[in-house]
Order: sequence, then structure tokens, then C-alpha cells
Amino acid sequence: MSKISRSLGRSGNPALTSEVFNNSITSQGEVMTLQGTVNKTSLSLCLLVLAGGFTFNTGNTDFIWPGFIGGFIVAMITIFKKEWAPITVPIYAVLEGLALGGVSLVYNGMFPGEGLAMKAILLTVSIFAALLFAYKTRIIKPTANFKLGIFAATAGIAVFYVISWVISLFGGGFPEVLNPLNGGLLSIGFSLFVVVIAALNLVLDFDFIEEGAEKGAPKYMEWYGAFGLLVTLIWLYLEILRLLAKISSRD
Repeated sequence: MSKISRSLGRSGNPALTSEVFNNSITSQGEVMTLQGTVNKTSLSLCLLVLAGGFTFNTGNTDFIWPGFIGGFIVAMITIFKKEWAPITVPIYAVLEGLALGGVSLVYNGMFPGEGLAMKAILLTVSIFAALLFAYKTRIIKPTANFKLGIFAATAGIAVFYVISWVISLFGGGFPEVLNPLNGGLLSIGFSLFVVVIAALNLVLDFDFIEEGAEKGAPKYMEWYGAFGLLVTLIWLYLEILRLLAKISSRD
């Protein structure tokens, strides 16, 4: 593969890139394994679900912004200090869980009786399992062009969200396609597109975690790999929630 292809063949998830693993290779001590990453990911998800269940079952939405802001700060620390991942990733999972539990409560309150949160959880889990199967059986192959396409689409979505957020700070408001109560076909189509891109990022995450294990990355990178998957799964869950809300608003 050419140098250009290698530089562009990356996960849309900024936490997982080839450079991350290349800069962490070690020939001493324990090394990263796929099973170890699976175990860390499972533990992180358990912490996230427990924290989310706490805020959801207590009806507490006060942790939404503290959770997201705290999670963002811890995520930045994790990205720049990857060796701290065994400590920061569990903290990140708890903070994001507290925020997601509150967000799920808000969405359920918008459409009582429809159980949007549970539907979103089931869809997220199902998509994760389906794409993991597709990756392991090589039904989906993360080729250089595939990676480039997902990276470009993810970057485009991120830029659109940032610009929308900046405009809103100056009183311009968010675009209608981001409004969870907008059941228009264009709005639903946009959310469906974002969900697909978020889901396909999982394939790239699997690929880079496998690459890290093959290259013998240090043991703490198992936690960092789990962190990358958490970032994508949280994004996917939130986008599915938004999509379901838009669909429900058409009824």
C-alpha cells in the first residue's frame, strides 16, 4: 500500500489511528491482545450502563451537562496520555453513563410510552453485533478506499455539527435537520445517513484494534482500544435516539 493510502486509511474515530499504535509499540512487558481488549470493553460498558441506569431510574437529569463536559475533558486526557487509559477510561465510562441516562430520560419524556431509550439500546447492540460478525467473516473489508470514504464522511459530519454549534452561540439556532422533533423526510434522511456512518466506524475500530494486537502494542492499549469503541458506540446510540424521535414525531 502506498504512503498516501496508509496515511488516509484510518478510522473516522480520532481516538483510533494507525499512528496511535505505531507510536506505542513495545518489545518489553505484556502486550495488547484481542481478548484483553474485549474484556476491558465489556467492563467499560458495564460501568456505563450502571451509571446510566442510576440517573435514568432516579429520574435525575442534572448530570447531563456535567457528565458530557467531564467526559470530554477525560477523553482529551486519554487521547494525549494514552498510558493513563487504565484509570481514565473507567472514569470516562461513568461520566458518559451519567449523561446518557439523563438524555435517555429526556427522550422518553418527549414520547411517553414508546420506550425510545430501550429501542435505541437494542438497535445499538444489534448493529454492533452485526458489524462485528460482518468484520470477522470478512463480509465487510476495511479497504483503503472504504476507510477514506468513512473518514471523509465522519469529518464532514463533525464540521457540520461544530459550525451549527458556533452559529447557535450567536443566536442563529440549530439547523432543522438536527431537531429531534422534526419528522420531515429530509431530516430523517440526514439522521439515517449519520447513523450509517457512525455504525461503519465500528468496522474501522475493529480493524485498528486488531492491528494493535498484531503489532504488539503495550498492555494499556487494551483500555485505549476500549475507549475508542466507547466513543463510537456513544455517538451511535445518541444518533439512533435522535432518529427514533424524528420518526415518532411523524405519528
